[in-house]
Amino acid sequence: MYVDFDKLSDNARIWVYQADRPLADTEVKTVEELLKPALSQWAAHGQPLLASVNVSENRFVVIGLDEEYSLPSGCSIDDSVRTLRNVGQQLGVDFFDRSAAVQLTDESVVTISLPAIKNAVVDGQLTPDTFVFNTLVKTKAEFLTNWRIRAANSWLSRYFKQAVV
Repeated sequence: MYVDFDKLSDNARIWVYQADRPLADTEVKTVEELLKPALSQWAAHGQPLLASVNVSENRFVVIGLDEEYSLPSGCSIDDSVRTLRNVGQQLGVDFFDRSAAVQLTDESVVTISLPAIKNAVVDGQLTPDTFVFNTLVKTKAEFLTNWRIRAANSWLSRYFKQAVV
């Protein structure tokens, strides 16, 4: 069953998928229009799942699932991944990008590929105080409170330690 994202419990489980490029507003609408029916029918072992989607920053697809309502199965999670992969193919977008997503001072979102992170630190493009998007959030509450964090408080912190050495 589909529910609006704001109606999900704060304990709802979250999966964040990062697009390899910014999405146009029309593409955001398409993502939502394609995922809502899929999430409305999402089930695990015949039990309906209570789920939602939120597209953040025209870059991140956030799928939420209220596990207090019903638990997902490995197959149901795989189904959601396949659905999002199909949506990405239709739009020419890779939603499984693993680059570091950072927010610049002008509020724009850019990605830095994993091989380029060290150079971005050395060049000062990425600093401990740069805001990054915490794609590792696990719950809606964590998404609401720890979505944007300082790079020094993220998985990127190891790069600043290496730069000092």
